[in-house]
Amino acid sequence: MIRALCFAVAGLLIGSFLTVVEYRVPRKESVVGGRSMCPSCGSVIRARDNIPVVSWVLLRGRCRSCGARISAIYPLTELATAALFVGASLEFESVWVAALISAFLAVLLALSAIDIRHRVIPNRIVYPSAVVALVAVVVLDLTGQGLDWVDGLIGLVAYGGGLLVIALIAPRGMGMGDVKLAGLIGLVVGSVALSHVAVAAGAAILLGGLAGILLLALGRGRKTKVPFGPYLAAGAAIAVFWGAQIANAYLSLVTS
Repeated sequence: MIRALCFAVAGLLIGSFLTVVEYRVPRKESVVGGRSMCPSCGSVIRARDNIPVVSWVLLRGRCRSCGARISAIYPLTELATAALFVGASLEFESVWVAALISAFLAVLLALSAIDIRHRVIPNRIVYPSAVVALVAVVVLDLTGQGLDWVDGLIGLVAYGGGLLVIALIAPRGMGMGDVKLAGLIGLVVGSVALSHVAVAAGAAILLGGLAGILLLALGRGRKTKVPFGPYLAAGAAIAVFWGAQIANAYLSLVTS
């Protein structure tokens, strides 16, 4: 219980930082320098008005200085991050693995938000995340925390390479950002269990297909561009939390 609470608090704080990342990275601004400011009036947000979720509720979703509305996306991002952190803390016995998966899911959440708004998956986030993830996976494997860095590299090549082939064949349907994101997902999810990578890919394709059908039903044209990053991220989250159950259910189905 205490562990889950600690992860929840960490998730709220990281979620607050993610809102900064989601806003500044696409604008090529520093995510560590400078105080947070109201996008409407430019006034610096005070510490008391920057408490995750609580400040937004107390301010009734408005800037203290100019009264402009503050999007509900901010507290929702903080709550979503906290929920993912708690889920990871409950899913993985090793606190270090839980911390790695929490950070991984936070990165996926930020990338999904940026891809939805700006149709881009920034290298500025993906590359450092991949390097840190690889180092962490190797260290956790060598210290007996239950991860496998070899399977992680296989997952990276399999998932990232698979989407690379698709991107080369149909460049208009798959961007290189998606390829790089798939590689990151394959690395981390594969280090947990290689079979989970197939679950992540299958879930992403299924969710993306369902979204495409829904768009067609709503009258959107076939040429409507739909960011695939959020579906890759959702597939990865499904694999992290339910990969074993889904993989076992599929194996039971095909072998029965």
